Amino acid sequence: MIFFYYLLLLVCVLISVAFVTLLERKVLGYIQIRKGPSKVGLFGILQPFSDAIKLFTKEQTWSFVSNFFLYFFSPVFMFFMALFLWVLMPYSVGFFDFELGFFFFLCIISLGVYPMMIAGWSSNSKYALLGSLRAVAQTISYEVSLALVLLSLMIFLGDYSLYVFIEFQTSFYLIFFFYMLSLIWIVSCLAEMNRTPFDFAEGESELVSGFNVEYSGGGFALLFLGEYSMIILMSSVTVILFFGGDLSLVFFLKVCSLVFLVLWLRGTFPRYRYDKLMNLAWKSILPFTLHCLFMYMGFKVLLE
Repeated sequence: MIFFYYLLLLVCVLISVAFVTLLERKVLGYIQIRKGPSKVGLFGILQPFSDAIKLFTKEQTWSFVSNFFLYFFSPVFMFFMALFLWVLMPYSVGFFDFELGFFFFLCIISLGVYPMMIAGWSSNSKYALLGSLRAVAQTISYEVSLALVLLSLMIFLGDYSLYVFIEFQTSFYLIFFFYMLSLIWIVSCLAEMNRTPFDFAEGESELVSGFNVEYSGGGFALLFLGEYSMIILMSSVTVILFFGGDLSLVFFLKVCSLVFLVLWLRGTFPRYRYDKLMNLAWKSILPFTLHCLFMYMGFKVLLE
């Protein structure tokens, strides 16, 4: 039964990813005073399915000088890592009871840099390699701040499981106590997901399309699915950490609000400069999160 539940979950995630792409195109359309997709189906509701058919039936091309085995399996591995993280979610059907759930979360997202790096390197294209190097440097830099924010929360609650966060926030949301850390968490999530204004892995003006420039058809679709499923996953984790993760319709609405925020930021903010992104990570966010970590450790020692 657990396998059936998890298979059902994966189907729901993939359908959600399809409609997140439609939502993004609609939101960007109305921000830019245009309609967005409106031809395929009623109000463009079938557009994601036509896009999926188009991508998976297009000719799969590859470079003759690429390292074919690594080049071919990098999108598959990236897609698998994005879906594998969903076993962490504390569902009422109870797939897995992770006592060290946050350490599992950090381990899996840290593995996410490898498919990006290998996809860029194995393409044997200088633009893909530069895009992958930028993506890896950015991801590693902001994973440090994500880990420090999580450590502060874990020290405060004295546990490493997502279930404890849900039980603790039945009457009090942690965002009221960790307001600044929640803002840093959201900024770090945007950088971790390579979303605007931190989408430097796909800087069209200098890198064409970043590490995925040599991919087409199904390979590009898998990279695309992995990226958008991470948006939904990070929004869900953010809700559980700071907004109370009661698995109900309210939880669904909170996740949708955060996904909408990510899409809204894409429509309103220009791309940041890469050196400023690194300065923000190492000179501003890292010292602040370290201070918060030591402060909460001190509070914990004094209270005990």
